[in-house]
Amino acid sequence: MKLTTLFCCCVLIALGICAAVYALSGLNLPALVSCGNAAVYRCLLSLGGVAALWHVFWLIAFRPTRPLR
Repeated sequence: MKLTTLFCCCVLIALGICAAVYALSGLNLPALVSCGNAAVYRCLLSLGGVAALWHVFWLIAFRPTRPLR
């Protein structure tokens, strides 16, 4: 569980950096990495969606902020 959460966090950070680069310069890094292949590009984006859903599940199921109360 911990390894999955860390992997998903890294995926979201990487996609966030790619979004910032795209917003600031117009260079779409996931499209560049996938060499224009639409299937690979969509797989990268869907991996980000699954990572976000995993974090929502993790926050609901394990309540990591409970000890902070």
